[in-house]
Order: sequence, then structure tokens, then C-alpha cells
Amino acid sequence: MFTGIIEAVGEVVSVSPAGEAIRIAVAEPRLATEVALGDSVAVNGACLTIAERHPEELRFDAIRETLDKTSLGGLGPGSKVNLERAMRADARLDGHIVQGHVDGVGRVRALTRKGNDVELHIETDAAFADLLVPKGSVAIDGVSLTVVGVLADGFGVALIPHTLEVTTLSALEPGARVNLEADVLGKYVKKYLERLSLGSAA
Repeated sequence: MFTGIIEAVGEVVSVSPAGEAIRIAVAEPRLATEVALGDSVAVNGACLTIAERHPEELRFDAIRETLDKTSLGGLGPGSKVNLERAMRADARLDGHIVQGHVDGVGRVRALTRKGNDVELHIETDAAFADLLVPKGSVAIDGVSLTVVGVLADGFGVALIPHTLEVTTLSALEPGARVNLEADVLGKYVKKYLERLSLGSAA
């Protein structure tokens, strides 16, 4: 379980085949000294397990299912990634509950700047857009954000200067693929109401 509050931005050092999976090596010296083998880390919002740990580098295996459902397959040397360790039970929940289970991959429609106001617009399919509500929460590449508008084929979020400074979102360009996760509470409520509706119809 994560919060969507990014702890560090790492840089991909290498991506190499590991059977049907790939091994992703990420340089981030501070986190590398604070984690253990087998710990969970959200890499651009996808929960991965540390397979190898080195003094300045973390290595993760991404299996075929992960590569099919996320944008991680597009990473290469030099790619920047958002990193967050699994939350502690006694920690503040500053963002929102993020599972690290990517619901889908969207594409950047636009990153617009008007003075200090920055909005990020994401294109997605109708099924994902249907999980969102204005002022609700969404995770984009692992970053906890507030939805400011929802369309049938996408949504927008507002970005504050701090978020732009400490995550990879400021570097996004139109067409870039991003990992998306809807608020898990909203997904449960939607599923529950659908079951109620089916029960009433019967």
C-alpha cells in the first residue's frame, strides 16, 4: 500500500531481459541504503519487489503481466521514474490510498501553463474515466493528484509547483504514456452499487 507522495526520482541505469520478464536497474543512492531485499517499491505507480540491492542502485523484475498492463516496458537507460516505498502503518496518509495496481495506461493530451497555474490533461478510455469524479483522487505515474475535470475520454488535474519540482510530471510531453490508478474506494463503491442494481433488476 502506498500514498502517492513521491519520495525520490530515480534514473534507470539499465533494462535487461530476465526470461520473459525484464530486470530494471534504478539509481537512487538514498533509498538504496534504506530498503531491504524483498521490499515493495512503487515505480511510476506500479508495485515492484526489490530483487537486488546495491549501495547506489535498486533492481526490480517486471513480469509479462506488468509489462502488458503498464508503461514500464517503455523505460530505457536515462528514463526518470517516481519512487515510493510501501507506507508504514503508523505514518500519516498525506496523499490517498494507492495500491500500486495500475488500472490502465493513458496518454498525455496536454500540459498547459498559465502563470503559476499548470494543468495536465490525460486521454484515457471511457471505462477508466467512469471511475473518476471531480475533486476525487487519481494516481498518475504514482503521484497522488486531485481530479479537476472529467470527460468521456479523459480527465484533467492541477499541478502545484512542489509536485512539478519533486516528480517526473513536469517533463511530460503530449503523447507520453502514463500509468493510471483510480481511487480504490471509488472502485469498491461502484462495484457495490452495480451489484445492488443487478439485485434489484432480478
